[in-house]
Amino acid sequence: MITTSLTKMFDLTAPIVLAPMGGVPGGRLAAAISEAGGLGMVGGGYGSDAAWLRDELARVRAATTRPWGVGFITWSTDPGILEVALAHEPHAVMLSFGDPRPFGRVVRAAGCKLICQVQDLAGARLAAEAGADLVVAQGSEGGGHGGTRATLPLVPAVIDAVAPIPVIAAGGIADGRGLAAALLLGAQGALIGTRFYASDEALGHAAAKAAIVSGSGDQTTRTTIFDTVRDLAWPLPYTGRALRNDFMARWHGREKELASALSTERGRYRQAASTGDVDTAVIWAGEGIDLIDALGAAGETMRRMADDAEARLRDVPRLLS
Repeated sequence: MITTSLTKMFDLTAPIVLAPMGGVPGGRLAAAISEAGGLGMVGGGYGSDAAWLRDELARVRAATTRPWGVGFITWSTDPGILEVALAHEPHAVMLSFGDPRPFGRVVRAAGCKLICQVQDLAGARLAAEAGADLVVAQGSEGGGHGGTRATLPLVPAVIDAVAPIPVIAAGGIADGRGLAAALLLGAQGALIGTRFYASDEALGHAAAKAAIVSGSGDQTTRTTIFDTVRDLAWPLPYTGRALRNDFMARWHGREKELASALSTERGRYRQAASTGDVDTAVIWAGEGIDLIDALGAAGETMRRMADDAEARLRDVPRLLS
């Protein structure tokens, strides 16, 4: 078994945290990861659907006695939705994309572990100032929203910047090799999203899961067009990595024209999203999807990943003469 500051913090048997991808990890997926020995996270996203959040938090709480958490997009979340989450007594709250200090104080006052996801060194220093118990260094290879820095150089830089706060790596990690590499960089574990999107328990549409399994990292691009068509005012410098589809082929690079066409495109997009039309609707996916070849139970996938990482780490000494 791999033992790190992360596993000790939450009494885990694997140094893996489920990324709180908005709307994808509900209570069932979070519970599956926690039951398998990782830290499951419910994706609270923009904090705009309190009823959905209550249902999913109640579901994870009923399905596992192991530690679990919930994550939010900081710039979009209000204090009321955070209070809804804290009322369900999560073991951790993760804040991403914005200044974590105001909400961080509330989280810590509730006796909950504060996890802050960052994309650069300035964000890392804000996380430390907020009193983060754990920092996630997120590289641009990851699916969904993020910054511009790559995982490999960002992770050790963040480790140095916030020491002794433990850091875990995120961005493009989808198998045991990636987890082992993150640990050798000095990370205490990994936050993994896209690999668990392609799982039985994830809430994403079946067509989106199938596209992830068949897709390639070469087919992903960072873009802002899906935020524009959904009327989401994401601040700079964040963009989202998604699989290229017909909608992206039509509008990526033509953002001003899309903004002028929203009166028609907005409705078409909403219809596509509701029916699972992935030629139009977004599929957030990281570059690691080349390593995803099948759907499956999330807990079993996670256990295989942890076992593979452990085997690879045990094999490292043979490289030394």
